[in-house]
Amino acid sequence: MLIAVISDLHLGGSDRADTFGHEDDEFLRFLTHLERNFERIVLLGDIWETLTSAGGNASRALRRAREAHPEIATRFQRSNYTYVHGNHDLIAGATEGAPSELELTVDGVRLLFTHGHHYDLLVQNARWLSELGVWAGAWLLRLRLNPIYSLFNTLDSWRYKSAEDPALCTFQRWVMNVGASRGADVVVTGHTHRPTRSEHPSGLFLNSGSCANGNYSFLGLDTRASSYEVHSFW
Repeated sequence: MLIAVISDLHLGGSDRADTFGHEDDEFLRFLTHLERNFERIVLLGDIWETLTSAGGNASRALRRAREAHPEIATRFQRSNYTYVHGNHDLIAGATEGAPSELELTVDGVRLLFTHGHHYDLLVQNARWLSELGVWAGAWLLRLRLNPIYSLFNTLDSWRYKSAEDPALCTFQRWVMNVGASRGADVVVTGHTHRPTRSEHPSGLFLNSGSCANGNYSFLGLDTRASSYEVHSFW
């Protein structure tokens, strides 16, 4: 099976806190490219941004984000898309039944798809602090304090500085241990915004990177040919 994976779009309400960074028409052309070249497209979490709402209501934020990007929202309803929620769109799990994980066995390959926030120590142990930081960052953007936002965003990204090194990355080791317990040959995550392909004794680790801030990062999986590629352009 040919599977594309994208994550971490952070589609918001199109105000100054919306970090999606694409013109919708151009991103729709990218989605058309994926549809023409892959049989299934997995939306692997943080597709919608619901933590930066000025009012703090996640359900309302999800609705407003979809209203701000209506054609993309409609495209995601097609049958060849599979939606797995992350921590920034956690509300979709509670209100719409979006799963937190997806397991597939195709062409003799067992795949585990998970956004990955379950294996982030900050999210697990101090979710309130993580969400407060996201909300505060959005207000920095609304107040045009972009240099301060960039500084804090850089500091936060240091938490994942080792995310591409399988020998150092606790995130990779944690998620791969979970994958091994499920018998997964390939484990696919998002969350860190760092596109990655790493071999582990128990199997292959992949991260789809991020399609926010104007980026085009995605994974191309061909289970028939045992080909698993990270792409940063199309």
